Amino acid sequence: MSSTRDSTSADPRQIIADLQRERDEAKAERDEALAREREALEQQTATTEVLQVINSSPGDLTPVFDAILDKAHSLCGAEHGSMVLREGKLWRAVATRNYNDAFAERLRQGFDGTDNPAIRPLVEGARYVQIPDLAETDHPVSRAAAKLAGLRTGLFIPLRRNDLLLGHISASRPEVRVFSEKQVEILENFAAQAVIAMENARLITETREALEQQTATAEVLQVINSSPGDLSPVFEAMLEKAMRLCEAAFGVLWTQEGDSFRAAALRGVPPAYAEFVTRQPRGSRPGGALGRLVRGEPLVHLPDTSAIDAHGDETARTLMELGGIQTLLAVPLRKDGTFLGAFTIYRQEVRPFSDKQIALLQNFAAQAVIAMENARLLGELRQRTEEVAELNRGLEARVAEQVDELGRVGRLKRFLAPQLAEMIVSQGDENILESHRREIVVVFCDLRGYTAFTETAEPEEVLDFLREYHGALGPLVSQFEGTLDQFSGDGIMVFFNDPVPIPDPAERAVKMAVAMREAAGTLIADWRERGRDLGFGAGIAQGYATLGQIGFSERSGYTAIGTVCNVAARLCAEAKDGQILLSQRVNVALKGSIATEQLGPLALKGLTQPVVAYNVPLAAIQPALRVIEGGVESV
Repeated sequence: MSSTRDSTSADPRQIIADLQRERDEAKAERDEALAREREALEQQTATTEVLQVINSSPGDLTPVFDAILDKAHSLCGAEHGSMVLREGKLWRAVATRNYNDAFAERLRQGFDGTDNPAIRPLVEGARYVQIPDLAETDHPVSRAAAKLAGLRTGLFIPLRRNDLLLGHISASRPEVRVFSEKQVEILENFAAQAVIAMENARLITETREALEQQTATAEVLQVINSSPGDLSPVFEAMLEKAMRLCEAAFGVLWTQEGDSFRAAALRGVPPAYAEFVTRQPRGSRPGGALGRLVRGEPLVHLPDTSAIDAHGDETARTLMELGGIQTLLAVPLRKDGTFLGAFTIYRQEVRPFSDKQIALLQNFAAQAVIAMENARLLGELRQRTEEVAELNRGLEARVAEQVDELGRVGRLKRFLAPQLAEMIVSQGDENILESHRREIVVVFCDLRGYTAFTETAEPEEVLDFLREYHGALGPLVSQFEGTLDQFSGDGIMVFFNDPVPIPDPAERAVKMAVAMREAAGTLIADWRERGRDLGFGAGIAQGYATLGQIGFSERSGYTAIGTVCNVAARLCAEAKDGQILLSQRVNVALKGSIATEQLGPLALKGLTQPVVAYNVPLAAIQPALRVIEGGVESV
């Protein structure tokens, strides 16, 4: 604006001109500000509308790309444009605006971007590429844009995510007129929104696919749990889920049986194909998919079966014709390196399976192997269960025998040492208990003063004493492998060397009597403190006797009858407190292993001839004894 005017000296016309100029400048500034505000508002509105489309179309990029092209081109003053995504070396249009059908179809089919002047700089990291006149560019796509669509100036903005080039968004004009920096910035803003929409769609797709896979896996596991040992419904469920998630037209699950394969499950298979593969088991052709898997290949993926040379392979040619197979994927079923079968899925158009779909089919193959192993184990378990049931039926017949055997053992243990009773029953020879004659050693022992004790003591007191007395002396009979004939009040009769012969029966008998004297001595000392005057004595004789069972079926015993028993009983009656009297025959049998003292001939009641007797003195210290299997051993 001009300097301050001097109203007193200036020309009035000049003043009017200055005022008009100031007015025009202010109006221009105002209009420019309003235009900026309007453009900003339009950009904000366009951005909001695009975001609304993104929110209303989660995972569906088509309406998003269309909205982005419409808003971006309107704000940039462009009538034409496209959204192109990168697929390896191939670039393919996913959305176009105002192109004629011929050029739009050319872009949708895809083109090689290796030497494209619009794409190469973007691959190298350029912020954007602007071609002032496409007609002067020597490249097929640029010439097609000029010739088919009548386009001249083109602007290309990259779509990048973390420096990864995903594609580009373009704006074109039918005249040669370059885009301004501001228009470039507007298109960059919409390119950023497109990347956000693509990332959202990717995440949504991955989440949905993961959920579908988890759901399919859970459903397959439910079928496995509900069909233990029955693989047919499991295979059917797996094949159905795998085909749906992998977008396959049909599929077959093969299991190996010897050198051939059987179609264990089919899904969506054309009838003619199904009839052919189920007519009879198939062999594995060396060049076929199954043959390659058998040889150890991790998978077989044929993106285009028409490119495979099937010359001379009549079976392969027939299968492809019957099934209309264009794309094939086969993965093996293996356990610890052993080939069990295979999953094969097919498409009736040329469309390769993605890495995710291959991994998914491999996952189902792993589940199939687990199901087959579970079925095998369950079959073995059932077989083993049947075998066990058969064994149980066989054992039932043994139970009665064992019950009888336990009963016999129990009866024998009443008068035999437990190990002897068990040996007799285990050998199944109870005939040795029948009446017979054998040389034995008999031990009689009882208490001195017992009759006087019972006359003055209460019956309960007598029973308590006998329980202690028998409890202390009874186990010694088994310890020294004697045969218990009877407990009769304070009297105990035990004999050795029958029904099972044992070495050194005299020595065992004397050692048992010594152990009984020691055990009884402890009890007697305690009872003497209670005012009861008791003592212990024993008699031992050796000679022939007749032995066998007596009694009846419900109650029986095993006893010995003969003079040797009478001699032992008379020696016991003759023994004073603490004495163990031996017959001369017993003393000779000891061979000096135990110290004895001769008492001379004794006239015993009921015997016509005196008996030379010996005593085992209290001072005689015997070696400690321990019981081992089969007998007693000195230590």
